[in-house]
Amino acid sequence: MAKKIIKQQFDAENDGFHGSWYPCPNTDTNCAMIIMLGDSSDDKLATCGAKWLHKQGFHALAMSPASKDYGHHNYPLERFGKAIAFLKTQGCDKIGIIGASTTGMLALVAASYYNEISLTIAISPSDFIMEGFYQDGLDGMRERPGNNESTVTWQGKPLPYLPYAYRHPEYWQRIKEESRATGNMIASRRMFDESERRHPLQEKEKIKVENIRGRIVCIGAKDDALWDTCKYIERMKQRLAEHPHVNQFEAWIYERGTHFLFPESLLRMISPVGAGLFVGGFFKAGRLYPKECLATRVNLDERLLNLLGQWKATSKV
Repeated sequence: MAKKIIKQQFDAENDGFHGSWYPCPNTDTNCAMIIMLGDSSDDKLATCGAKWLHKQGFHALAMSPASKDYGHHNYPLERFGKAIAFLKTQGCDKIGIIGASTTGMLALVAASYYNEISLTIAISPSDFIMEGFYQDGLDGMRERPGNNESTVTWQGKPLPYLPYAYRHPEYWQRIKEESRATGNMIASRRMFDESERRHPLQEKEKIKVENIRGRIVCIGAKDDALWDTCKYIERMKQRLAEHPHVNQFEAWIYERGTHFLFPESLLRMISPVGAGLFVGGFFKAGRLYPKECLATRVNLDERLLNLLGQWKATSKV
């Protein structure tokens, strides 16, 4: 009979990281995925992500900066070390990580610091460390940049980051203007392009993907409205061609799919009334090209299930 593992909640003050442990029922698997989806480790995105992984026979440990807070500013990378240590106490010696959007970046950075991670899945990531940001509604703005803060820290020091082109409150005002002009609920691609124009990306700000172990899969769509993730993914591919590395890097690039590049079966769990309506509600490309976006999600579903199955079947890296 499989060992019963009890769901647990963790907080940064007492446990060293904020998260929720979702053990796969009725299994003794040694495989676990760290997942970073949604605003909190126990919201709908996180719980659906855990259930989706359970269907594939994996344990899931959801992590987030805090409860119901998608802001990322000076997030200590050491929290991943604490999370990995916990997973080992549960018999998990094969550890993967998955993130999307900002946490796609975070997944890559964490994997570059902790070689226990042998599978890294980054959906719509950047290839650089972003400046920190808050979602605290200050002055009526939904989001604002931090004041000289990185998204992440190591040993108490902020890691170098690409600064945003604009400061508060212009930062959010520009995002709102771009969103209205492009017909998206949220769009910031022009802002990120302008950020690089004003501050050409420096080596110290780039994610050291060559330090990641095992398998890396970066997933992006050319119609991403938040940033040019496909350009960033191609730069990571080029970086690995120029640096010694022991990982296997894969770039899964799609013409259509928007920023929400989730597998169809997961998105249906998140939005049972209609995955296409969910995506189309946020992004113009989802409304204009629903069939193409659906085909992307279906294809992504198949590829991710194959990927997870292969990783689960192989020996530990």
